[in-house]
Amino acid sequence: MNESSSSRQAGRGRSGPGAAGTRPAAPLLSVRELAVSFPGKRRNAPVRAVDGVGFDVGAGETLGLVGESGCGKSTTGRVIVRLLEPTGGSVLYDGRDIGHLSQRELKPLRKELQMVFQDPHSSLNPRQTVARIISDPLLVQGSSAAQARARAAELMELVGLIPEHLDRYPHEFSGGQAQRVGIARALATGPRLVVADEPVSALDVSVQAQIVNLMERLQRELGLAYLFIAHDLSVVKRVCDRVAVMYLGRIVEIGDKQKVYGAPAHPYTRALLSAVPQPDPAAERARQRITLLGDPPSPAAPPPGCTFHPRCPKAQAVCRTEAPPLRVLADGERREVACHFPEE
Repeated sequence: MNESSSSRQAGRGRSGPGAAGTRPAAPLLSVRELAVSFPGKRRNAPVRAVDGVGFDVGAGETLGLVGESGCGKSTTGRVIVRLLEPTGGSVLYDGRDIGHLSQRELKPLRKELQMVFQDPHSSLNPRQTVARIISDPLLVQGSSAAQARARAAELMELVGLIPEHLDRYPHEFSGGQAQRVGIARALATGPRLVVADEPVSALDVSVQAQIVNLMERLQRELGLAYLFIAHDLSVVKRVCDRVAVMYLGRIVEIGDKQKVYGAPAHPYTRALLSAVPQPDPAAERARQRITLLGDPPSPAAPPPGCTFHPRCPKAQAVCRTEAPPLRVLADGERREVACHFPEE
């Protein structure tokens, strides 16, 4: 992403013994065997939106979570900030399991865990001024009205907006400006971890670059950690230190972005990357698309064995009966892949 990213402390895949044999720092966020199910329609089997997901995010690190629509990315992010309840597994923030805390126990931790949503206008209350929108998290945490407004003015300037516009309403801002308001609201309480759920997908391409630049600058200045959820692999490659690829509620590959992008090990990852347009015309002409068979199966009735096998060009008999575990590849990069026949 930038030169400073190489010096950040990271979680899985980036941590290792430091100088003089020092121990690697514990991750800020650890998700283990996370599961989320929703009731099925008309007494059908429950829908397993998230099925045994696990990853770490280190302090100051950006982990990208990518995959097709409906794979469980947004559900995972919402569970981490407790907008949804998990049905299994654990979510450890700074070493403490927050997945099953009561709302009263969770309140002091909410200031450290915040979220930026996909559609800025639908996530901002149209009946409230920007001052009230940004101030609300501070008022909930006990700040006075005067303190909250002063902080809101500081945040407006921090995200590149004019503090004098605090008394305007969301509809008076463009999409990019409204997303800056959403980012300011997320930063109001001074979080350490921000879950960004498709934060630029609803914006024009030129505006996307501005918001990405803003998020990178805020990360450098404030030491933020991001869980960056997206389907645009070009954006993820730019902003993230590591990448986790999800398919049908499970992570199928996770590792350093250079390794995942340069030598993808899972057939699904290879197919996703083959669809990314290349800026160089010669490279674009030479690009070989990998076309997957059919549509993703329904999470209400996932196929047995490896859930990707109905669409996989490398599927064999074992893939239809045995689900591959997420295992470390023997390439010295601490990359993990869930595949019986990975590209080593």
